[in-house]
Amino acid sequence: MENADLAKIFYETAELSELKGDNVFKVRAYENAARNLEALSKNVEDIYRSGGVKALTEIPGIGQSIAEHIEEIVKKGTFKKYRDLKAEFPKDFIKMIEVPGIGPKTAMTLLKELKIDSIGKLEKAIKAGALEKLRGMGKKKEANILKGIELKKRSVGRFLLPDAIARANAIVDHLNKLKEVEKLVPAGSLRRWQETIGDIDILVISGSPEKVMAAFTSFSEVDRVLAKGPTKSSVLLKNGMQADVRVVEPRCFGAALAYFTGNKQHNILMRERAIKMGYKLSEYGLFKKEKFVCGRTEEELFRCLKLDYIPPELRQGTDEIELAEKGRLPRLIELSDIKGDLQMHSTWSDGNNRIEEMAAYGKKLGYDYIAITDHSQAVRVAGGMDEKQAAKQLKEIDRINGKLKGIMVLKGIEVDILGDGKLDLPDSILREMDVVVAAVHSRFKMPKKEMTDRIIAAFNNKYVNLLSHPTGRVIGKRDPYEVDMERIIKEAKATGTFLEINAYPERLDLNDIHTRMAKEAKVMLSIDTDSHLDRQLENMVYGVETARRGGIEAKDAINTRPLPQLLKLLKQKR
Repeated sequence: MENADLAKIFYETAELSELKGDNVFKVRAYENAARNLEALSKNVEDIYRSGGVKALTEIPGIGQSIAEHIEEIVKKGTFKKYRDLKAEFPKDFIKMIEVPGIGPKTAMTLLKELKIDSIGKLEKAIKAGALEKLRGMGKKKEANILKGIELKKRSVGRFLLPDAIARANAIVDHLNKLKEVEKLVPAGSLRRWQETIGDIDILVISGSPEKVMAAFTSFSEVDRVLAKGPTKSSVLLKNGMQADVRVVEPRCFGAALAYFTGNKQHNILMRERAIKMGYKLSEYGLFKKEKFVCGRTEEELFRCLKLDYIPPELRQGTDEIELAEKGRLPRLIELSDIKGDLQMHSTWSDGNNRIEEMAAYGKKLGYDYIAITDHSQAVRVAGGMDEKQAAKQLKEIDRINGKLKGIMVLKGIEVDILGDGKLDLPDSILREMDVVVAAVHSRFKMPKKEMTDRIIAAFNNKYVNLLSHPTGRVIGKRDPYEVDMERIIKEAKATGTFLEINAYPERLDLNDIHTRMAKEAKVMLSIDTDSHLDRQLENMVYGVETARRGGIEAKDAINTRPLPQLLKLLKQKR
């Protein structure tokens, strides 16, 4: 049972409890439990098996009742409250709630009024015009729901990075217990850190491939064996993800790893280069006619092709081979280059942890600074702060900094960009901030030009340092809003505004393509986690990997700077 599985159960329990009208505090308890479990780096089932319910209660945010529910889930795969709630609703009802544009209340209305209890029935009803009789359900709403259904369909079979990594790590840990395994490396899109993953590819060196295949196909997380052979097997995991394991010979391991890591276009370009040099390249190695030349390691393979080593994240079939040939590959940013995180939330808005706790976790990660950027007043559902509350928080941060050692808490705010481009807090409070993060949280359906003008208007405020999650997308849940990214990047450069790579796994916004565009325009970036929980600060790795996919170096990001240099950059517009 992976943490993501547990979190999903508690998220669904919260949704169904809310629909049933349960106590709001119970609903929030389930949601908080899900968030805490989702962010936990250690496997919850391992914690339980090593220390029982008592050990579970030592996890931040997990009380006795939730711990007992976790115990029941570990033992039975579910717990009574969840089973009882699911029994009260149609089988496919939860899937319908997950469609962007619907939500629990609309779903309940559809169920009660029109007996619609599945995505299939919903799609048919919209196309037949059956929803038009419902109050508040106009053509625009119907169109948005249809878009949500299409987005949901596109997301089928794709998994977010944390879930895919957790599944891959579980397989790796399981197979590494075999003394017959000499080497084992996950490859594929996971090794390139694609924003979503379709399946898992793992390569193994072993003198006993049959034992590796037996261990893999009998793994407890396997739902169904799709194919089992002497050196390759494919399975379907319990979360619906496919995983393939291949045992390859030591002499061709590097060639196989390169082949199964690069995307299709990258591999085509590599083969073409080999042919021009008089070689033949395959997953089995580099050959001169029938003679094996090299392929034991990736480094050896690139060297034989007269290329610098190309990091996995850059193997995308763009210009990486040309750059590698000329010795001009970027020296990609590393997680260790990050000196601090400039976007996160505390209990002053919708965060789960106090400012001191966020600072303590930042210090644990070796940061020199963090910025607390709670929401401004327009985001009411997130408990956004008005001017008086923001001023009060500034004093609190001063008090906290007076006690802290080894890390500085910067004063910040995530201020909302209103529909007309104005900010929802006055300059009189923004000027007191060390960092002002501007963001769009409403009216996502604005036409492209209006949305672009709206954002650029915020850039012209001299106190705005940074545009957060610039396209507003939530992977698998909300498409990016219509915005002219070329204009956004151009105006960011002209106004001295920085752009964010939001490391939250469901955002990764800017994506790698827009990140590359920003680098080419010499617009500096900030890689931030947008954390709402202290342990989410560890999501920084996903932002750094997105940056690496965009060719970003340490010098391209502002939060690789020591504090004095960072503060100077933040004040350059004023």
